[in-house]
Amino acid sequence: MARKPRLVDGGVPVHVVLRGHNRNECFSVIGEFDHYLHLVDQLRTKHGCAIHAYVLMTNHVHLLVTPESAAGLSAFMKEVSQRYAQRFNLRRGRTGTLWEGRFRSARVDSSRYLLECYRYIELNPVRAGMVSEPADYRWSSHRTNGYGIANVLVTPHPDYLGLGTDAAQRYAAYRAFVAETVDAEAMDEIRFATRGLTQVGAKRPGNTPTSAL
Repeated sequence: MARKPRLVDGGVPVHVVLRGHNRNECFSVIGEFDHYLHLVDQLRTKHGCAIHAYVLMTNHVHLLVTPESAAGLSAFMKEVSQRYAQRFNLRRGRTGTLWEGRFRSARVDSSRYLLECYRYIELNPVRAGMVSEPADYRWSSHRTNGYGIANVLVTPHPDYLGLGTDAAQRYAAYRAFVAETVDAEAMDEIRFATRGLTQVGAKRPGNTPTSAL
């Protein structure tokens, strides 16, 4: 059966999700989180990918990325995933696949849904009950987007920059946005789009909620 083509265009943000095989653990010790982020940093420029938001959970990854080209995104994810898996297997004395397969992705070309994706990604640890505040989770972009903590991985998207006329105003506006009651419809659209390799906010049949990502 042919794979469903991705909706990816150069210059358009994409929400990317990569899960561990059978939802197995991919990160457990600090060195593993650090190594994945090191690879992201090392390869993002090579493949022309700007990272706006991210979170590393124990068994999956979320990234909000604007690639210069569709091919660049695929090459970036492939190289990061392969190099991380090789080291992970070597350190743990295991063989076989680490990831569930190809990454899932959804194009995000709506200003409304772009910031919703920022928030959706960075609130993952809160929804999972791991922390009570997103800033308490070390392995996400929230401390950078919400508080200005220096992070070479993060490139602000123009819609994020539009939250304020200066950095302090943007950080405060973004924190307030993240603290608001989450738009349940928007969350469902994000989940559905990523699962279906489509566009966030695109019309879909029915209103049946999708399971959490």
